[in-house]
Formats: sequence, C-alpha cells, structure tokens
Amino acid sequence: MNKLKGILLTQGMHGMVSQVEGLAKALDLDFTHHTVELNSFWKIFPPKLMPISQNVYNQINQSDFDIIISCGRKSVIPSIHLKKSLSKKIFNIHIQDPKVNLKHFDFVVAPEHDSLNGTNVITTKGAIHYLSEREISENNDYLYKIIKKDERKICALVLGGPTRYYDYSYKNIEHIFSIMSKMLNKKNYQLVVIPSMRTPLETINFAKSFFGDNHTIVDTVDKKAYLSALSISEIIVVTCDSSSMISEAAMTGKPIYVANILPKKNDKRFQKFKNLFRELNIIRNLGEDASIWRYKKLDETNRVANIIKQKINS
Repeated sequence: MNKLKGILLTQGMHGMVSQVEGLAKALDLDFTHHTVELNSFWKIFPPKLMPISQNVYNQINQSDFDIIISCGRKSVIPSIHLKKSLSKKIFNIHIQDPKVNLKHFDFVVAPEHDSLNGTNVITTKGAIHYLSEREISENNDYLYKIIKKDERKICALVLGGPTRYYDYSYKNIEHIFSIMSKMLNKKNYQLVVIPSMRTPLETINFAKSFFGDNHTIVDTVDKKAYLSALSISEIIVVTCDSSSMISEAAMTGKPIYVANILPKKNDKRFQKFKNLFRELNIIRNLGEDASIWRYKKLDETNRVANIIKQKINS
C-alpha cells in the first residue's frame, strides 16, 4: 500500500519544524517541507484579516499530496487556500492556535495551556516534536568521544535563546550558571552544555569561560550531540524559554529542572505549561534540591498521530 503524501508548511523555525516533521513521521507520510513566505503587503496582517487567496503567499509548486501539516502564523492562509483550491479531498492539520475559525481545518493540534476548544481540536500536554526513543538511544555513544573521561555522572544543560518574554542578558545567564555550578559541585556532576539555533554566541562563549575545561561545552548546533546528551544524562536542565525543548526532554522520563528567567512581559501561557508539567511530576525549578525521580515518559506525538489515523480511516 502506497504511503499518503504530505506537505509541511512552516516559517522555518526549529520548534515549528520539529512539530510538523514529528507528526508527519508518526503518521508515516511521504512528505516534503516548504518554508512559507508571505507577500510583502500581507506580512503585517494577522491571519484573520487576510483573504484566502494565492495573492497572500509565494506559490508552492506542488499539488500531489493528501495531507497538509502547518504550524505558525504565516502558514495558516496557505494551508486553507491549498485545501480549498485542489479538486481532491485534502486533510489539513494545523499545529498551535491558528487565530482563525477552526472549521477551516480538519484537525487543530494545540497544547493544553492554549485553552483551545473545538470538535476538531486535539489537545496535547506540551508540544509535539520530532524526537523518538529509538533515535535518542541510537545516538547514545556520540558524546563519549568529546566528554571528559572520569567517574562523574552527566548533567545536560539545554540552552534556548532570547525571546520577547525572556532576556539572555549577562545578569540572567550568570544567575543560571551560578546555580548550576553549585549543583554540579554538590552532586559531583560533569556538565554538558547543548546550544540550540537561538542560543547567542556570546552565551556559548560565556559558558566556556564560566565552567572551564573541567566540563564539556558543545559550541555548535549538533542534533546528534543533543540526542546523545538526552540519552546519557542523569538529569536534564532546560531554559524556561522553550516549551518545545522541555517537551522533548520529557520523552526520556528523566528529572528535568527548568532554569527560570524573570519575564519581560506577562508569560501566563508559559506559566500554565510549567504548572501542568509540575503537576505531572515532570519538572522542578533549578535551585530546588537536586534529586532523582521518575515519571511516565511523555510521547504525545504518537498519541496524536493515532487519533488522526483513526479519524482519517473512518
């Protein structure tokens, strides 16, 4: 039986790519990824004020597909327009709140902390993503060629980057590093720092100078290093700016500490997300007494995919 074909529409940001690709893989689609570009005039408008028209976005030169998976503001109108403009039945799935009438989509996948309701809405605990347990396990040994060879257990620090809510100022990062240093010394951990695409170079360089040669700082975006760190670490610390990376770490079932930064503006959505994950016993705040605990591994991507498969088949 031939696989269903899919197109993935995002703005190209890592968190969005992770979500659409994760769902496409879980649905076992033969897919291609398209980075959406809006035409200049429409870039300043929210989706609810845009016409459902090809005039809004640069043409996507592909018509042989069965499913559209979109994520992000720019991909809303292209997804709706492509579904309407083709003569065959197309299923379209949007991840996150599209900020338009939900009836434009067959499925909307949104985290619980978005408080989105509708007959076609599938809610998730945290963000879906493209990581799998198998992929994490397969990359277990990758970091052993660069980490310090000693008896210390591993603690991973996964860094995000500045957002409109959180500032990666020297003061904020020094505060996180200082708390980390106390925990490392108390528990005799070796630190492995994993940057993301949003991590400023100065933050990576600061980590090198702050923690010195006795720890391991990965200074490039390296997915294999990230997967390996998730696999070999006893505990994982993730900065508070990325619900996606916290959700990815939750697939391991390992203790996750959130490195908090005082928000520049109201971050109630992030607070709701963190409150939910704390209730699920997944996270604690960095600075709380370091301990080891376990929780049920979170695999929302496959759970969502199974719901969608059943509904499509019926």
